[in-house]
Amino acid sequence: MAKYNVKVKLVGEDGNAWSIMARVSDALKKAGATAEEVSEYLKESKSGDYDHLLRTAVEWVEVS
Repeated sequence: MAKYNVKVKLVGEDGNAWSIMARVSDALKKAGATAEEVSEYLKESKSGDYDHLLRTAVEWVEVS
């Protein structure tokens, strides 16, 4: 897994799982992540429950 030096605001934003994945994916793309890396992030995010999705986001980007 990659940790990108990018911040994604989650607190006070739409907490819907799809919305979170979209914000993190967009941030990864803007930070220069490859399509394969974004796909890997999304696959990992979807592989568990909501808590797993949040933990995955924290592993990939800085969350605030």
